[in-house]
Amino acid sequence: MAEATVRKINEARDTLYREAPNNIEAEQALLGAILVNNDAFYRVSDFLKPTHFNEPLHRKIFEVASDMIRMGKMANPVTLKTFLPADAKIGEMTVMQYLARLAAEAVTVINAEDYGRAIYDLATRRALITIGEDMVNIAYDAPVDVAPQGQIEDAERRLFELAETGRYDGGFQSFTDAVKTAVDMANAAFMRDGHLSGISTGIRALDARMGGLQPSDLIVLAGRPGMGKTSLATNIAFNIAAAYEPEQLADGTFKAKNGGVVGFFSLEMSSEQLATRIISEQSEISSSKIRRGEISEADFEKLVACSQHMQKVPLYIDQTGGISIAQLAARARRLKRQRGLDVLVIDYIQLMQGSSKRASENRVQEITEITTGLKALGKELNTPIIALSQLSRQVESREDKHPQLSDLRESGSIEQDADVVLFVYRDEYYIKNKEPKAGTEEHFKWQADLNEATGKAEVIVAKQRHGPTGTVRLAFQAEYTRFTDLAEDSHLPERFE
Repeated sequence: MAEATVRKINEARDTLYREAPNNIEAEQALLGAILVNNDAFYRVSDFLKPTHFNEPLHRKIFEVASDMIRMGKMANPVTLKTFLPADAKIGEMTVMQYLARLAAEAVTVINAEDYGRAIYDLATRRALITIGEDMVNIAYDAPVDVAPQGQIEDAERRLFELAETGRYDGGFQSFTDAVKTAVDMANAAFMRDGHLSGISTGIRALDARMGGLQPSDLIVLAGRPGMGKTSLATNIAFNIAAAYEPEQLADGTFKAKNGGVVGFFSLEMSSEQLATRIISEQSEISSSKIRRGEISEADFEKLVACSQHMQKVPLYIDQTGGISIAQLAARARRLKRQRGLDVLVIDYIQLMQGSSKRASENRVQEITEITTGLKALGKELNTPIIALSQLSRQVESREDKHPQLSDLRESGSIEQDADVVLFVYRDEYYIKNKEPKAGTEEHFKWQADLNEATGKAEVIVAKQRHGPTGTVRLAFQAEYTRFTDLAEDSHLPERFE
């Protein structure tokens, strides 16, 4: 009986004092290979960071060696000695003796990547253990104001970051890395169709003004009801998804060479209504005729052919109404992990809910939490987010109905957090509602104004952090809810009368 008790105590102690997964020998072997032949560093430099090493001295050695090699200097026991703590001891050895020992027992460069992968995998396991321990501890001693759902969302966020980047904490990024990223972006723009730094919207005039949709940007697309903001958003979403061309990376994963995978949160319309709009736009059959069944057999064949093509398009729709910012973020992360995600569209901000109880008591605070959350989500996913927004009614009371930044409802946070603000405006909508008595001089003038405005729309770039503001003129086919580039007279072929 006593022996069984002692055994149980020993097992419990072993469980309590389990050492975090690590492999000191693999760390030593890799560092030795780098010290003997600096080319070994380039076999692991794209995925291995100093923080992935378990032994603090190994972290320092790898960090110093990395900096020296990147600067074109030789990294060996002699050159590294100056930058390491001279008084540090490793057992009975000094730092210099330890470096010499690492170099003497080095493995070949060929094995460097395998050792690097082993170190990386063990660091990921240690990070998983930390997240797991935090989950258990918080669940045991949860504060009163932390709901279980909030803890699930936080854990999901940390696991997503770990899965995406191999790290679960933030921290500073060196300016060198930032410059390298900027140059890589410029190179990608040079290589991409149309030489855009961002993802093409499929509308040339808009791309020319914005340079495409930039990663991590929050793009607010606003307008009064009837202006066509949802139509423009669906047009852009489908254009991007239809242009999707995947490119396989060295690690077997895929990224978008052109176009992209699109996630569409439709808080106002059902997925069927959204699909009907897109089918109408692509097949050039009026959506009202599709809904009423007023189509010919030829039109129906056209619809079927169009829908078969559309089924291959990577456009994913979530029609949950009144979704909270935390739920939306969790679902976006899940989509990125499972299918990929290059652009996120939300229709629209005012139909979303905040997550905190305090925010829900004050609408302005709630909108602030939503826009701040969307901006943070864009940066986390490195994905442009197009968020639609309503405008206040004060537009209607003005003589000039063109929207301004001050017209954004709960404008403070939306205007502040957005990287780009676009307004959709159609003169045709307002002119139609002002028809004077037929046969009068005013009616002839009204008819001329209406003819001039019919089929035309303006997208006003009211704010843009990294480009010019101004107005982009587009064509709008109301029957098919479709925005396209406007055929200006200067771009039409020469006409002979």
